[in-house]
Amino acid sequence: MSSNNSNQDKFIHFALEAKVLSFGEFKTKAGRLSPYFFNAGGFNDGARLSALGRYYANALKESKIQFDMLYGPAYKGITLAAATAIALADGGLNIPFAYNRKEAKDHGEGGSLVGAPVKGKVVIIDDVISAGTSVRESVDLIRGAGAEPVAVLIALDRMERSGNAIEIGEHSAVQAVEQEFGLPVIAIANLADLMAFLTASSDTELSNYLPAVKAYRDQYGI
Repeated sequence: MSSNNSNQDKFIHFALEAKVLSFGEFKTKAGRLSPYFFNAGGFNDGARLSALGRYYANALKESKIQFDMLYGPAYKGITLAAATAIALADGGLNIPFAYNRKEAKDHGEGGSLVGAPVKGKVVIIDDVISAGTSVRESVDLIRGAGAEPVAVLIALDRMERSGNAIEIGEHSAVQAVEQEFGLPVIAIANLADLMAFLTASSDTELSNYLPAVKAYRDQYGI
């Protein structure tokens, strides 16, 4: 098994332990019945956030993308970018980070960008990409500051076509972002990794979910 795979497997195991990833039957925002649910809000204590930052940092290093700074879209992306910046610094790479506030401030520093000056090559960090709206806003803010977005880094790529339970689009939200902005999307893990994890699992409670996940991927996957 390559080191790449082990980072993904370890991450899936970690997400399951943290109850951030769960299996069962869940209705997605798009109205689809999904056999699994991923909620990055569950990385809600110091140890988990620290570990999550390391997974993001590892995925970013493995991608070999050249970058100067990190950017976290409000609100979820703020802690994710901070955790990743700390993990990179712990690994000897001290990188600035910035984020936006949802409400523009009219006093003090003003504007909606907070943190390090946004310049150079910027990696946008978020949990998942569902509609790409947050990416679009981030790209506009980064380009507006005169910097260049170079990649989007997320925790999980659901590898799922856009649309709802009945209308199924041609591309996934991740593919749409890659095409619209010409930005690579790096994911710590994706649906294929999740299926490989379930296939290899000796835990029957987990491997029992494989047919449902496979059926879901056959129906909605890319």
